[in-house]
Amino acid sequence: MEQTLVIIKPSAIQRGLIGDVITRFERKGLQIVGTKMIQLDNAILDEHYAHLVDRPFFQRIKDSMMSIPVIVLCLQGIDAVDVVRCLVGCTNGREAAAGTIRGDFSIAVQENIVHASDSREAASTEIARFFNENEIFNYKLWVHPNLYANDEI
Repeated sequence: MEQTLVIIKPSAIQRGLIGDVITRFERKGLQIVGTKMIQLDNAILDEHYAHLVDRPFFQRIKDSMMSIPVIVLCLQGIDAVDVVRCLVGCTNGREAAAGTIRGDFSIAVQENIVHASDSREAASTEIARFFNENEIFNYKLWVHPNLYANDEI
């Protein structure tokens, strides 16, 4: 099973969308194997958004992400990275398809409800950035036979 990282951003928390966002992942069949609320700081955001450091909006992103605590999730499932990316939709909420998290709940580029890992490599790095090994849990979901074929698990 593959794992990926999702951050429920301050905009979603302020708007009372935590349950709606998590429900989308659970209804799809993704398993929550790690979750916690944390306050992000400059150090972790400088690392997390290092690829944007030279962009004019870098500080604006950091300010937004530090405004209140966020919820980080480690989700697990077959092709979890791609499945989550499909569920969240494209970055710009104005362009995201209806039915996606961003398409249904966002009308912005920055305040777009969630961050989701964009590759398997990024997922591995980001999970390690936000979770200690003892914060990721391995447990059997009894519903697996109703989600996957026997040869998929």
